[in-house]
Amino acid sequence: MTARLLIQIAAGLGFLGVAIGAFGAHGLRPMLEASGRFDTFETAVRYQFYHTLAMLAVGVLWVMRPELRLGLVGNLWLAGVLVFSGSLYALCFTGVTKLGAVAPVGGLLLIGGWLALALAVRNV
Repeated sequence: MTARLLIQIAAGLGFLGVAIGAFGAHGLRPMLEASGRFDTFETAVRYQFYHTLAMLAVGVLWVMRPELRLGLVGNLWLAGVLVFSGSLYALCFTGVTKLGAVAPVGGLLLIGGWLALALAVRNV
């Protein structure tokens, strides 16, 4: 992972977050509400956005401070968003409730990214 790639991934996740969020809020809301999964969907979008913005900020920090080892942070957050938000999106669209059991793994990856960030900047 490079700073440039991290910023590009953040841009892509931001694009997808807006598109998925808008589609869910407008086109799919009745279906999501009827299934009782609208809140789950919103949680997936929210966590995707939080970590998209964090990736963007870390990418910019990495451009400014290339000596910092921030690749692991980006990798963990990307994997975390894919697993956490991805499993919740899949749950919402398929109704397969067992997919909800995968979300905590994504949550641990997101937490790991924050820990990796704290360790990477501890001497700044």
